[in-house]
Amino acid sequence: MVHDASQVRSLMVSSEEFMQFKRKATTIVEEYFSTDDIAATANELRELRVPCYHYYFVKKLISVAMDRHDREKEMAAVLLSSLYGDVIDRPQVYKGFSKLTESCDDLSVDTPDAVDILAVFVARAIVDDILPPAFLSKQLPCLPEGCKGAEVLHRAEKSYLSVPHHGEIILQRWGGSKSITVEEAKAKIDGILEEYLSAGDMGEACRCIRGLKIPFFHHDIVKRALILAMERGGAAEGHILDLLKSASDEGVINESQITKGFNRLIDSVDDLTLDVPNARCLLKSIILKASSEGWLCASSLKPLGPEPKKTVVEDDTAVRLFKTKAASIIQEYFLTGDIIEVVSRLETENYACSSSYNAIFVKKLITAAMDRKSREKEMASVLLSSLCMPQEDVVSGFHLLIESAEDAALDNPAIVEDLTMFFARSVVDEVIAPSDLEAMEEEAGRVKTGASTGILALRNAHALLGVKLSAERILRCWGGGGSGKPGWELDDVKDKIGKLLQEYDCGGDIREACQCIKELGMPFFHHEVVKKALVAIIEKRGKDERLWGLLAECYGRGLITPNQMTKGFERMANCVDDLALDVPDAGKQFCCYVERAKKAGWLDASFPNGVCS
Repeated sequence: MVHDASQVRSLMVSSEEFMQFKRKATTIVEEYFSTDDIAATANELRELRVPCYHYYFVKKLISVAMDRHDREKEMAAVLLSSLYGDVIDRPQVYKGFSKLTESCDDLSVDTPDAVDILAVFVARAIVDDILPPAFLSKQLPCLPEGCKGAEVLHRAEKSYLSVPHHGEIILQRWGGSKSITVEEAKAKIDGILEEYLSAGDMGEACRCIRGLKIPFFHHDIVKRALILAMERGGAAEGHILDLLKSASDEGVINESQITKGFNRLIDSVDDLTLDVPNARCLLKSIILKASSEGWLCASSLKPLGPEPKKTVVEDDTAVRLFKTKAASIIQEYFLTGDIIEVVSRLETENYACSSSYNAIFVKKLITAAMDRKSREKEMASVLLSSLCMPQEDVVSGFHLLIESAEDAALDNPAIVEDLTMFFARSVVDEVIAPSDLEAMEEEAGRVKTGASTGILALRNAHALLGVKLSAERILRCWGGGGSGKPGWELDDVKDKIGKLLQEYDCGGDIREACQCIKELGMPFFHHEVVKKALVAIIEKRGKDERLWGLLAECYGRGLITPNQMTKGFERMANCVDDLALDVPDAGKQFCCYVERAKKAGWLDASFPNGVCS
């Protein structure tokens, strides 16, 4: 009975809280339509501190706007786009629109054309990227057959989203922002960027961006700014990135619009290479810089995708000249061990980031190393890992090695063993993926016999990687630990990771901790950082969130890759039973952290929860 009474009191409190929110939300909506002040509206909504009811605000805002003029309808659409992500999260927007479609029959009583108006709101939300296109197909089965809500979804798709130039039509349905067309907006954006590069007044540029009053279209500013930076290069690139960082820090352009702008450029980067040959390389560099500065979440971007395959031409005069220079770079590297100098010279000689040149350099590097001692082989693997070339370029280089393996075998009887270790080491160092190895074997099998040197090496590498604890053996095969620092053993690296985590947990600076992890020079071993951090977190029974925050920071910066994060959690899962001897609820805690990691996007939803069951 006591339990039932407490439940009733809880429900009463919850109901009263919701009624209070509804009254305040109605007031906020009315004030917004009077003042057109997005910032004030956002602050008032935040101050209510009940994000679980934001779906009602979405519903209320649109239902009130539906009964007003086009000005208020446009204001409602702009407000939702502005609040999305920063104030109202995606599930609440989704739920708000779901409630609207469910109540469309009631709305039609007071607003005869409610179906058409709500269809435009749904289409506008999809165009503004605050509602997923899948909403149409997912919400339809939830509605009674023949209801007006179902009619809204059909009309949004057939009458608005399926027509040519639907984006511009939908954006201008209610007059747009101050009646500005999409083409006019693009022209104004170009003018703002050009004026900024000419005068250098960042504050004025941000004021002009705000003055456009098209927050739902800020992704186009991001895309155009990035293209301009890549086309101009040099100081202009730096100025443009500074502007985007400032716009992000000051809330002029929100995180969702920045991500969308980058994703739009990723989609069109191959077209951009017609005007900027090294566009792909430049974009990777910009993503890395923006991520490290904290104004871009690299993990939320689309994958850049493989570069269109290009034939490696080896008889061209320019290629022959590059080969000569590559041989000189490699020879000097084996003498000095200076990776930074290699990177600098490669950027000079291969300024266009040519895939063909990269592939040739990979072949030259490994061929030269195979003719030398274990020291040079280790140095070659470390350099290959440090250059961060596109995987497809390294794979192309390996194909060149496989093609010439029979001829090379005349001078190097141990070539099968050498190639085996180079292929396996590249997988362990995450220079290429395991699937690349399988694809290489399949492609080589089309033109070579099963007993050819290259195919034997690929098969041996695949078998070697399948052996338990093979990674450590592969890392030590030439006497190194993969660090590029001859005196470093894996135990030394583990010790360094343990100490830097301990120092950070005792009050260290998060940027310094990230820098220390980066300076280890072992990105392929970052799974150890994840595992050790999880062990420390579980041992403290979740009382200290600092190390979890460090993992979040490292993932956000791209310092710990999704593959390394997954590998770290997998290793933790394998040792959780041992940890349970000291921490009895280790398995239960680990299960909770797995779920948190999935929600944060660190782990795939398919990651097993076996230790928790």
